[in-house]
Amino acid sequence: MCGQNSEMLMAADAQEFTLLEMLDLSTALDCVNHAILLQRPEIGAGLTDVVIDWISSFLSERTEQIVYNDGLSSVQQVLFGVPQGSVQ
Repeated sequence: MCGQNSEMLMAADAQEFTLLEMLDLSTALDCVNHAILLQRPEIGAGLTDVVIDWISSFLSERTEQIVYNDGLSSVQQVLFGVPQGSVQ
């Protein structure tokens, strides 16, 4: 990204057109069942094994537990959405 960043700055200085594409998966995964997503062959389309492994690691075996009014909920597996909140 560093090399691309300097190229974009040089293009902007030369008043040339620049384009930046970013991928935000946070809301894309809110309603998708993680197990189904990871089983679909389309997830591999154009992605390297490293990227697929990263997505799988990010979504797999996630749990959550809520603290509220000094009470603690049971641990629940996260099947939808992306990890949020703080780790304690």
